[in-house]
Amino acid sequence: MFDFSATRSKRSIEETLRRLKLDHVDVLQVHDIEFAPSIDTILNETLPALQDIVKEGRAKYIGITGYPVTTLWECIERSHVPINMILSYCRLTMIDNTLNTFIPKLQAKNVGIVNAAAHSMGLLSNFGPPEWHPAGQEIKTACTEARQYCKDKGVELGKLALYYSLQQEGPATVLVGMKNRQLLDDNLQVFNDGLNPKEQAVYNHVLKIFEKLTVRHWENVEIENYRKIMSGEAGGGGFFK
Repeated sequence: MFDFSATRSKRSIEETLRRLKLDHVDVLQVHDIEFAPSIDTILNETLPALQDIVKEGRAKYIGITGYPVTTLWECIERSHVPINMILSYCRLTMIDNTLNTFIPKLQAKNVGIVNAAAHSMGLLSNFGPPEWHPAGQEIKTACTEARQYCKDKGVELGKLALYYSLQQEGPATVLVGMKNRQLLDDNLQVFNDGLNPKEQAVYNHVLKIFEKLTVRHWENVEIENYRKIMSGEAGGGGFFK
């Protein structure tokens, strides 16, 4: 259960600082704001609570995170508490570049941008996504086609996906997860050296596969199922289905 109340937010920060054995942090982020009962809860309770922490000198900046970029932008527009950065995930990738539409407006308000999940939570990798991935069948089918093409050509789709996100102007950084040293080395290689001619050709072909998509996101899937779970309407389908 998500609890965005001022009381719980402050207690969570206290617990985090204690676990980290720190008296302050650089950034406090309100995570997955779309799961709040209403954006008014974020505006009237969560963000003012974080502002109190900043005023006390226990944090420097405030950020928000979430999947629907429209919700992040609405929060920034309506908030009386300065929001210094956002973390947006899966919205500036080979299959979905929605974040690009908002970058000029975010920059105009001097909001820092972290572009996370360049691999769309596994969709854009040769390993493939976890079973619970909330994307619809059209997206999964296109990614399967791209994945198989990359495997046939001996190229890692994840490398192409990271390259794509690194080429996008606007975000201050691209945030990716890595579970082993090999993935770290692969990511550093594409960051430092880009793509070789063979990889570039595969990259161009994969982009053409994704041009056919008519749906490029899975907004509301997780939120609707979360609401059903909280209301007791959900069966055994789980959080993402």
